[in-house]
Order: sequence, then C-alpha cells, then structure tokens
Amino acid sequence: MGKHQEDTRVSYDDVVELYASLFADRLETRPFTRAMIGTFAELVRATGNLRTADVGCGPGHLTAVLHGLGLDAFGLDLSPAMVAHARRAHPDLRFDEARMEALPVEDRTLGGVLAHYSMIHTPPEELPALLAEQVRALAPGGLLLASFFATDGPDPVRFDHKVTPAHAWPATRFSALLTAAGLTPVAQLLHDPASERGYLDAHLLARRP
Repeated sequence: MGKHQEDTRVSYDDVVELYASLFADRLETRPFTRAMIGTFAELVRATGNLRTADVGCGPGHLTAVLHGLGLDAFGLDLSPAMVAHARRAHPDLRFDEARMEALPVEDRTLGGVLAHYSMIHTPPEELPALLAEQVRALAPGGLLLASFFATDGPDPVRFDHKVTPAHAWPATRFSALLTAAGLTPVAQLLHDPASERGYLDAHLLARRP
C-alpha cells in the first residue's frame, strides 16, 4: 500500500462516525446527484448484469441506494472502520475492505462500478492505473459512474479536503482519461459548487464497449 492510500485509510478511520452523520442522508438534498445515480442504475439494469461495486463506499449509504434501485450492489472501501460501520448500518448487504487499485473482483464480471468522490484522493499520475482497474472488472457493456470535484482550469488542482488532501479535475481531462482507459463516455453533468471551495460537482458516465 502506498503512502497516500495509508494516509487516506487512517484519516477516514478517524472520522467514520462524523462522516456518516454528515453524508449518510445527504442524497435527499442532492437532486442532480440523485438523478445521475438513478440513470446509472437504470442503464446497468438494462444490461442484464446487475452486479455492481460501490468502490470507496464509505458508510454504505449509496450501496443501499443502488440495492433499492434493483442492483446486486456490494461495497468496497479502504477503511476498515468504514466497512465495519457499513456492515452495522446495512446488515443485509455485503461490504469488504479493499483498495480501488486492486479490486477483489474477477475480470469482466461487473455490470456497474460507482465511484462517488472516491477517486479524488488519488494523485493525478496514479489515476490512469486506477481507472484501468475499474475497466478490468467491468463486463462488456458495463458502466462506470465517476463523481468528483471539477475545476475550470487546465490542470488538476490539489486542495486541502476536510479529511485528507484531494484533487479537483478539469472535466474534459477526466473524460479523456476514461477514453484512454478503454471506456466510451455516455453523459456528463456539471453543476453548481456545493462547498466553499467553489469547485463544480462533476458526474461522468461511461460504458465499456
């Protein structure tokens, strides 16, 4: 495990209860996010392969949302404390400790991968390999929904996230990385900033051919 993964794991272990209290019900107030996740679930259902990984699942709230939308969803997270919380909060669902860079999933078996702000802590030079791992796990026709903070500038920007340092990405650059990883972009949604940092919220939906 690299230093940034270890730092991220420790940081999220330390804030699990606070994080869960702040974000577990937040989707109810985020109409754009809710719409993109609903669209993602509908398109995954249409593939006939309902098996979906919520990578960087945190307290498991979105894994439960995906399950409620008809997907065979399971959650993976680097933080053992987050996984333990998710198991307590959603005992009927599966949650496992795992790194996004090394998913415990067979090749070409998933209908969907949700990465909801879970790639933001990855250094820019490591993101192509992380995306390649998500593509490896997706079956042909499978979909990836990646959400992140977007910047209007030409380059990724490192910023001090409340938990551990993170990066905001130009949406066009992120989309180009999805294409380079072997995915076909399907939809893009940018909307007003949800934080004092002023970054846009971005959701990119892509399909494995």
